[in-house]
Amino acid sequence: MDSTCSSESIYNLIPIDWKEPPQPPRYISVFKTSVKEDMQKFKTAMKTMGPPKVEVPSPKDFLKKHSKEKTLPPKKAFDRNKPKKPPVPLRTDHPVMGVQSEKNFINTNAANVIMEVAKKPKPIYVDKRTGDKHDLETSGLIPKHINKKDYGVTPKYICQRNEEVKKAQEEYDNYIQEKLRKAAMKRLSDEEREAVLQGLKKNWEEVHKEFQSLSIFIDSIPKRMRKQKLEEEMKQLEYDIGVIEKHKVIYIANK
Repeated sequence: MDSTCSSESIYNLIPIDWKEPPQPPRYISVFKTSVKEDMQKFKTAMKTMGPPKVEVPSPKDFLKKHSKEKTLPPKKAFDRNKPKKPPVPLRTDHPVMGVQSEKNFINTNAANVIMEVAKKPKPIYVDKRTGDKHDLETSGLIPKHINKKDYGVTPKYICQRNEEVKKAQEEYDNYIQEKLRKAAMKRLSDEEREAVLQGLKKNWEEVHKEFQSLSIFIDSIPKRMRKQKLEEEMKQLEYDIGVIEKHKVIYIANK
């Protein structure tokens, strides 16, 4: 009997009230609290809309009358008879006459110019014929750094870091050697690895030669199975050759 006929029933024609499935819980990020705290920490007044959160003034500090008026300086006594300017010289007053200096200003200035050290011109450079002048000291064109004593010397922190990396690598190698010794693992020598690699390549050539000698028409099941078997062997040999060529160090378990 057909399975579709067995599931038919008159009760299936009665409409069933469809119930809406409950919605999954709303996603809430685990970083919500930290982000909110950071927002409140770096938030300044009037950065967003709304009044700034500032301290409410105390009711005791209310604005008093005349508290914002500027205070005038204290009054000074005014004397009308006090002169404001020095008196005008009298007609009988005469200036001091006949005072002369024996200093020869021309010779003094000439001697100062002769004995003065000549000023060195400021080194400049111009990028083109009609270009602006630029300071040569700060341009980087003068080889200042190569004349330093420590130029080209490896910094101490890099040498220390290299030593730490080398020491960590040695400790890791010793740890691996100890683990391999405890696990009774043997490392293949270069001669053994090369012999295994050449043997795998020779086997691949033999299988490939046998694969090339197959007939063109694969019209039977035995021929198809033989071809599939040779392809699998070649694929496995190619994988083994690639693994050995990729890894220079190979460990095998001691029997």
